Amino acid sequence: MNHKSDVRERVFSELRQVAYPDSRFHYDFGEFIADFQGSSAATDRLMAHRYYQQASTLFITPDNCTEELRYRTLLDGKLVLLTTYSIKRGFWLLDPARIPRDRYLYAATLDGMERHGLPMTLADIRARLPRLDYMITGTGAINEQGVRFGKGHGFFDAEWGMLYRIGKISVETPAAAVVHDCQVLKETLYPEVFDTVADAIFTPTRTIEVQQPHKPTCGIVWPLLDPVMLATIPPLQELQAMEPTLPPLAAVPA
Repeated sequence: MNHKSDVRERVFSELRQVAYPDSRFHYDFGEFIADFQGSSAATDRLMAHRYYQQASTLFITPDNCTEELRYRTLLDGKLVLLTTYSIKRGFWLLDPARIPRDRYLYAATLDGMERHGLPMTLADIRARLPRLDYMITGTGAINEQGVRFGKGHGFFDAEWGMLYRIGKISVETPAAAVVHDCQVLKETLYPEVFDTVADAIFTPTRTIEVQQPHKPTCGIVWPLLDPVMLATIPPLQELQAMEPTLPPLAAVPA
């Protein structure tokens, strides 16, 4: 954990030079994933890539640097599943067929998503949505092998674990990170068993593809889960209640 903290501190000092402050958290990168100069170019790269081109239903994190992506994905007619900040009000679905086109930009924001989106329990996602084609996130730091260090809260890994556990993603589901070049590291980083390693990294100047990235198949490791997360994230509570009805993890299709 000290290694992760050292990496974040070093990257965050560089990120501050190119990041846009958050309206609530200013430059406190421990509380949000920042948008940054050149993020539109990174979004262009992501949208031109085959993973995006082949996807119809995408999970996109509620990060500042993915707001434009969420908007442009709606313009492309694709379904967007996302969570609220800190997952505290769960998952929401943005369906462009149900949202007026002139409201897409607002719907892509954290305020607008709950005005125009549909709340989705895990049971809803399991029963009503197709398999997700793509998982996209921002992050605090990442190396060229796709190992991410986020804010330190583990939200994306929890989202992966929940969606994997209910059978909506698999180890074949690509994951991508949208970051500034200063957030990409050359050094070796070490993922935990529950860490989701990115298949692709998109920066304003680079597209980096990762060979055979680690994808967790452990679902939610309940003994290691922060009790505060369980107490404040309704989908985790729902999944815990669902566990006796789900197939053993060893039987989850890859």
